[in-house]
Order: sequence, then C-alpha cells, then structure tokens
Amino acid sequence: MKTNNISIIILGLLTALGLSCMGYFISQTMYNAKMAINTAQVKGLAEVQVKANSSSWRLSLSVMGSDKLKIPELYQKINSELKQVEDILLSNGLSKEEIEVGIINNSVREFRDDKQVLVERKYVLTANVNVETEKVGKIKEVRKKMNILITKGFNLTSHAPSYKFTNLNKIKPDLLKEATQNARASAAEFAKNAGVEVGKIKSARQGNISITDIGSDYSDSKKIDKKVRVVTTITFYLK
Repeated sequence: MKTNNISIIILGLLTALGLSCMGYFISQTMYNAKMAINTAQVKGLAEVQVKANSSSWRLSLSVMGSDKLKIPELYQKINSELKQVEDILLSNGLSKEEIEVGIINNSVREFRDDKQVLVERKYVLTANVNVETEKVGKIKEVRKKMNILITKGFNLTSHAPSYKFTNLNKIKPDLLKEATQNARASAAEFAKNAGVEVGKIKSARQGNISITDIGSDYSDSKKIDKKVRVVTTITFYLK
C-alpha cells in the first residue's frame, strides 16, 4: 500500500512537471507569435544624382610603311606624332602625371590575293597614350581638339572615355539615412492603416549600392552624370 502511494506521488509530480513544461512552451510560442505579428518589414529606397570624379581615356596611334629598311624612320615619325599628341594634352590643362605614353610596338601585316600569294607586306608601329585624371570636364574639350591631328594625316583613334564616381564613402551615410527615413515613412503608413504606431528598429539589412549612368540601368562608365541608388530592408516594432 505504501509503495502504491509513493508511485502515485511520483506520477503526480511527473504530470505536474509535464504540464508546466507544456505551459511554458505554449506561452513562449504565443509570445513569439505576438512578436511576429507586432512587426512590419518594409523597404526604403534612396537615390541621388552625382557627377563622375574620375576619367580614363585612351588614344591609339599607328604609322605604317612597306619598306623594312625604313623602320628607323617610322620610329622617328611615331615619336614625333606622340609628342604632338602629348603637347595638345598638356596645353589643355592636363599634367604630365596624368599622361602615360606607352611603349612602341612593331608588327607585320601581310596582304595576300585569292590564291594566298603574298601581294604586299606592311610594317606597322603602334603606341597608346593613356590619360587618368580627375579633371573630368577637360576630357570632352580636348577630345575635340585632337581632330586637328587627324586632318594632318595622323592615324589616330580616340577611344570612348570611361567616367567613374569613386566618392561613395562620402555620400553613403546620408544615403542610408534617407533610405531609413523612407522606410520608416512606409512603415508609418502601414501602421496607420492597422491602427498602431511604429516603434524602434528590430533589424536592418542594407542592399547593394548601385552606381549607373543617368538614363541607364546597366552602364556605369559612359556618362559623367550618375545615379547612386540603395535599397534597405528594415523591420520595425509596432506598438
């Protein structure tokens, strides 16, 4: 009889413990569900227009001759033409530190007829002039002035400049602040319709910051005018 009483007591304690644990888990689940209901996740968008602050520009120059014995003369010619290209760049506000004159390369081009018989052989010297500058506005001006060399017979190619915005860290804090403010405004509209108020931020996640040319969603190097865009995802408490 005594043994039965002890068994009943132990069974009662285990039952009470089980009910207690069950009550805890149910209350915890209800609490978590309540917390999930009392939040709102919204996205905040911020955009700003900026101008490129860095530019890269490449010019290609070549001279050609059919007599191998005259290659030294071709070297003198291309060096003279490179000097004239550099002079125009310097006289239009660029510095020597911003200009890099590349090495001269020598190649041979062979021209054959339909029967693959060698008709002519050309000796070609080529060189590039690279410009890296923060004087973005100067590039457009000096490109036009290079046309005078083409009228003189220079075999000169002016490649399209590349324009970049590299001061992202300077505008990033204000951009993220605006995105957060816009996210809160969206959350406030949601809360108003639900009859509650927006509280503190529960969590925030920054999306990628994109830099593209104005009028383009893909290119980021063809135009001086750029668009910087960021989207943040923020979860607010509702109260």
